Amino acid sequence: QVQLVESGGGLVQAGGSLRLSCAASGRTFSTYAMGWFRQSPGKEREFVAAIDRSGFRQYYADSVKGRFTISRDNAKNTMYLQMNSLKAEDTAVYFCAAARGLYPILTVSTSYEYWGQGTQVTVSA
Repeated sequence: QVQLVESGGGLVQAGGSLRLSCAASGRTFSTYAMGWFRQSPGKEREFVAAIDRSGFRQYYADSVKGRFTISRDNAKNTMYLQMNSLKAEDTAVYFCAAARGLYPILTVSTSYEYWGQGTQVTVSA
């Protein structure tokens, strides 16, 4: 089992940047593929980005490609999401998640067994 805690959210102007962190407990962080999802009021939770166990492969939603960068540091049990050129439509609660399946489909929320509590990102126009 793994516990996830997000941090780094806040209020930023459009065009600005934020860096989210997801700290994981336990010694098995490197055995999990990881992902970021977001949810805004009245909308379903949507995929943002994901990274495989080694950090070698990254996946992005089209809406954030070229602006967001996902990374991980297995030695620190931490995953990151660098968000640049933020837009008002990026406003949401951002969740990190961990997937332990052998070949999880990382763009789908049901592939993930563990979730953090979320961190609010608000982008003012």
